[in-house]
Amino acid sequence: MATAILQARMSSSRLPGKVLKPLLGQPMILRQIERLRRCRELDRIVVATSQDPSDDILAETLARAGLEMVRGPLDDVLGRFVLAADQLQLEGEIVRLTADCPLADPGVIDACVALRREGGFDYASNGQVRTYPRGLDVEVFTATALRRAGAEAISPYDREHVTPWLYREETALRLGKLVGSPDLSEFRWTVDLPADFDFVSQVFGALYPGNPAFTTEDILALPFARRETDA
Repeated sequence: MATAILQARMSSSRLPGKVLKPLLGQPMILRQIERLRRCRELDRIVVATSQDPSDDILAETLARAGLEMVRGPLDDVLGRFVLAADQLQLEGEIVRLTADCPLADPGVIDACVALRREGGFDYASNGQVRTYPRGLDVEVFTATALRRAGAEAISPYDREHVTPWLYREETALRLGKLVGSPDLSEFRWTVDLPADFDFVSQVFGALYPGNPAFTTEDILALPFARRETDA
């Protein structure tokens, strides 16, 4: 089984504190974790946040919710992932997710985990060839590959963004690409801006009361499903 590491911080430059903004009375990050718990392939969900004082309120919220958490460097997010893997003694598959994607699709996550496993890949994602809505992003890699990246990646960009080193050609890792059909890459469902959060709030308001396990297909059926051009 795989361990999801959900990276989160309060100091987003475009929408500070977004991970704790309320969605139907619960912090956005807890709504996302509620969806992640429907994944069949995830054995464990861990939040990786920073040791910066700005994330104390996030850590307190996660602790009250009884969630597993690791705190590490603010800007060296790759280092934070390696710290989580070492503290938790992870040796299997790691699923990287970000806490600005409250519409995450459990089926897509499960499919990416299965692709990595069945193909024997070091790294698999649905972002190398984008066919899924932005906001359904998922990356799966081995703990061995993560630790190698932590030891060998040196650029600030690679350290901040965690995975670019893994899929560089010169790294020579085995890569798997999850490609969906039809192509839904025109849709934007991640939360970076106030308008993004307004859209997600509309989705939850329209779908969650009648079906908390609403799907990507349910979102697409809404008349206001948000596209990249709407940003």
